[in-house]
Parts: sequence; C-alpha cells; structure tokens
Amino acid sequence: MADLDGVKDNKEFHTGVPQETAGFFLKGSSHYDWGLKNRLARIFDPKSGNTVMLAFDHGYFQGPTTGLERVDLSIVPLIPWADTLMLTRGVLRSLIPPASRPSLVLRASGGPSILKELSNEEIALDIEDAVRLNAAALAVQVFIGGEHETKSIHNLTRLVDQGLRHGIATLAVTAVGKDMVRDAKYFRLATRICAELGAQYVKTYYVEEGFDTVTSCCPVPIVIAGGKKLPELDALTMAWNAIRQGANGVDMGRNIFQSEAPAAMIQAVRAVVHGGETPARAFELYNTLKNQG
Repeated sequence: MADLDGVKDNKEFHTGVPQETAGFFLKGSSHYDWGLKNRLARIFDPKSGNTVMLAFDHGYFQGPTTGLERVDLSIVPLIPWADTLMLTRGVLRSLIPPASRPSLVLRASGGPSILKELSNEEIALDIEDAVRLNAAALAVQVFIGGEHETKSIHNLTRLVDQGLRHGIATLAVTAVGKDMVRDAKYFRLATRICAELGAQYVKTYYVEEGFDTVTSCCPVPIVIAGGKKLPELDALTMAWNAIRQGANGVDMGRNIFQSEAPAAMIQAVRAVVHGGETPARAFELYNTLKNQG
C-alpha cells in the first residue's frame, strides 16, 4: 500500500486554463501518428524546421567512391554536426558508433550497380531490421520516367505501407537518369507523385528556374540533393537559394566529404540551413574554421 500520510486534499486543477493542443511544425505532417511525428522531429529540427542530412550511402551502387574509401576516417569525425545520417545498414553496423546522436535514414532500395540499368531496383531491407536499427526513415529511389518506373513506384508504396505499420517515415528520392530532364516541370511531376503515393518527405534536385514551384506544389517537405562536387561558395549558395525557395533542408554528401575541409564545410552548411546565414557569411565561417585546422 502507498503511504497516504501527508496527501493534500486541495489540488490545483487549473480549471480556468484551457488545455493547449500542440500542433506539429512540419509541412503536411499534422495528422500522422505520434511515433511517426517523433521520428520526423528527430530528422528535422523543430526550431528551424530544417535538416542537415549527411549522405554517404553512395557505395550501395558506386562502391568506394572518392572520399568514402574509409568511412571511419572521412565520415565518423563529421557526425557531431549532422542532424541525420543517410547510409546503408552495412556501414551502420560495421563503422558507426552506437552512441552517435543523429537520427538515421537507411537506404532501403538497391540491386543494380553503376554497370547496369539503375532503375531496376528492389526493396533491399526488411522493415524488422529497420526497427531493430532504430531508423527514423527509410529511403527508396523513385525513377519517374525511367525504364523501370512502375517497379520503383511499387517499391515506394510497399515501403510506405510497411513504414506506417511501425511509425517509420519514408523518404522518396527522385532519381535523374541521362534521359530525364532536370527542370522544374520534371521535378514538379516527380515530387508530387511521390507525395501523392504516401512519402512523408522527398529528396530532389535544386534547379535555378522555378524551384519555388516545385516546393509549392509538393504537400510534404522537400530536401535537396547536394549532387556533384561544387566549389564551396557555390554549394552554400545552392543551399541558401533552396531554403529561401521553400526547401526544408539539404542531403549533402560529396559537397561535404569531398571538400578540402569537410568539418568546416558541414558547419558552414548548418549556418545556412539552420541559422539563415547568407552564402558570403557562411563562406567566411568556412574559411575561418578551415584556417583553424
């Protein structure tokens, strides 16, 4: 029996104060289950509404690409400045310290290498393993206009169904092949299809003309791919323009781990994405940190 001595009869019920029902900060996410919202809030910072994802899942089809020959040396030191790690379960288990704090987005599709037709992917991860690894989201490539477009869309919808059963988000990654045009019209089509079919957020490419129309007509958050390696100021400018035009973050890989000073670069990217710094000021920060070694 609990000790009831000292229990007070007078309690403060605050009857004159209505209970507040907190909304959710992320675009298009208000009606999700609690667990799914919680995972999204681990990916996207509730204060800025944005995310800095560090992408190093390239090896699932490219092998040891430049800068990822030794993930333990190139990526692990950058973990403290990432909101989210975008990676494969193999690298997670073999190289990432379990005490790491960033949320995890696991690559969940795969199959062909760069030697084959890339759009011929399958789901390559079991949902139970994603739960076991504490994933916040699962990433699947979607090849709108590709040779195996329908298969990739079915991969997406199957992953969404499995994720919803366990409260894990699905990130749809809009792939671009050599025959696909990189313009706002294409990305409006690709991102909208992904959102309509249930993806909780979408990764796509930034385009200089009309990117605000891409983010405007997509009902869920968009993060931009870093793409090929650019000069640091250009990469920071791309991130700044994307955020100003409605993106909720970046998923950068080569523009960080192939930088001359990766730790300085990821901190400069954070200054843009979370702090609203201009590219010029973020580039100053990059050079300062770089010179400090």
